[in-house]
Amino acid sequence: MTDKSSYELSGILKQALLYKKHLVKANIIAILATLCAVPVPLLLPLMVDEVLLNKPASTVAFIQQLTPDNWHGPVLYILAVLLFTLVLRVASVILNVAQSRYFTLIAKRITFRIRQKLIKRLGRIAISEYETRGSAGIASHFVTDIEVIDNFIGNTISRFIVATLSIIGTAVILLFLHWQLALLILFMNPLVIYFTMVVGKHVKELKKKENSAFEIFQQSLTETLDGIQQIRTANREKHYLQRVIDNARQVRNHASEFAWKSDAANRFSFVIFLFGFDVFRAVSMFMVIFSNLSIGEMFAVFGYLWFMMGPVQEILNIQYSFYSASAAVSRLNSLFSMHEEVRYKREINPFVNGQPSSIRIENLHFKYGDNNKVLSGVSLNIKAGEKVALVGASGAGKSTLVNVLLGLYPADEGMVFFNDVPVSKIGLDTVREHVSTVLQSPALFNDTVRQNITMGRVYKDDAIWEAIRIAQIETVIQDLPQRLDTIIGRDGVKLSGGQRQRLAIARMALVNPSVVVLDEATSALDSDTEFQLHNALEQYLENRTTIIIAHRLSAVKQADRIIVFDGGEIIAEGDHDSLINQDGLYQKLYAQQI
Repeated sequence: MTDKSSYELSGILKQALLYKKHLVKANIIAILATLCAVPVPLLLPLMVDEVLLNKPASTVAFIQQLTPDNWHGPVLYILAVLLFTLVLRVASVILNVAQSRYFTLIAKRITFRIRQKLIKRLGRIAISEYETRGSAGIASHFVTDIEVIDNFIGNTISRFIVATLSIIGTAVILLFLHWQLALLILFMNPLVIYFTMVVGKHVKELKKKENSAFEIFQQSLTETLDGIQQIRTANREKHYLQRVIDNARQVRNHASEFAWKSDAANRFSFVIFLFGFDVFRAVSMFMVIFSNLSIGEMFAVFGYLWFMMGPVQEILNIQYSFYSASAAVSRLNSLFSMHEEVRYKREINPFVNGQPSSIRIENLHFKYGDNNKVLSGVSLNIKAGEKVALVGASGAGKSTLVNVLLGLYPADEGMVFFNDVPVSKIGLDTVREHVSTVLQSPALFNDTVRQNITMGRVYKDDAIWEAIRIAQIETVIQDLPQRLDTIIGRDGVKLSGGQRQRLAIARMALVNPSVVVLDEATSALDSDTEFQLHNALEQYLENRTTIIIAHRLSAVKQADRIIVFDGGEIIAEGDHDSLINQDGLYQKLYAQQI
């Protein structure tokens, strides 16, 4: 990690040093695995000279020392070496598995730390970024990209260590057998690796394109599934599913191109290695003719050439894993380029639990993007405990004002004050702890009623049931199979629209806020239920500052004061009776509801 706001693959790998105990164990095991694997190609070929060509040497002499005289013979020597070879192979496999386990543990811990850091960052990313990029596109980074990094650390690096040690061990034995031949082999292998690396660089961009296509596909699929009910009722399934299919086709095209080209690069590098392999075998035969290399040693060289094929191929494949991991890191870093919401230090807490707060808005300006101005110099004073209704046509800026009030959208100009203390000195987390919002379409989770109301906070059941009674949803919850512990499904699908709104009101009632914002909070209720809810809320809201956004006259008439918005500006204010008698926007909006 180069800084606090981005990653580099080298920095991620350095994090492995935090797990020194595991690293030491893994490397010791890798050395032991190499010591078991490297002698294997040498053992049986030596029997060619010592047994088949009847030139007994150190191996036969060693076996004779450990066995009775009447056992001695070619069968014993070959079977003994074969048994020892098989034991070494099994030991090598077991040790490699153990070494891989340690690297897997390290990889999982590193990727968990990455996920943890990125998830914490998600809590600071501006809402506008979520609205622009979509949740599915962001979520894909946490699955596909981190999985690629996980695989690179857990599998590729562990294999690289074993492969490197195997090549070093093989080089030592080849130098011992015939140093001239060994130097030729060792000189040629780097050339093979170099040529394949040149080919491999092109694979990096292909992997980037594949991952980007997958992100778009995942975003499209998630959006379609989330809105499948409305899509189906509009009879537009074919259109939206075709859009998903088109995105899936892009994934197919990029994935296919990456797959066959990376496979071609692998095969090309393998062919280069086979060319070298054949040349080395021919040279080995010449060495038998023109030097002191024995036939058994020649077979041993053949064995080591074949043995080296695996480690060399592993090293060649590492470059593709490296390029894929580098592309994944680059995509992860795109999360760090996303704008964070403004963060203020908590210097003063002007809120008093259970007490209402005054609100002062001074010269507030806000626009989406460069040109779409929504709020133009809005100034407003709301007394502590006052009920204020914000009304106006759709798009007038009412809900945007609330979002700016909560800091979800940063104001381009102006300031918000609570109890005459600016938000910049309060801190947004403090504001949100004391200002509770009930939306027209509340966010509900695929969890229990209890968790959806408490949102992870700890409350006694009595307090939860009291909030439920205030929200006029007690009978509904009591009729559920497991009452508070009933799972309500994704987005509260097991509840009606009105029940979901009332559940959100119960959530609000539980936290005992100083300021309450009701943004079309009762729009899904029938008139009778809405009337009962208003009566129940009247006493609860009596000592709280309340902002009501609604189109229903029944909700608006509760307010002490009504603020009329149009084009992002306040154009009128007063009580219902005075505004309805004026020839203005309020009269046009609500006269027909009288």
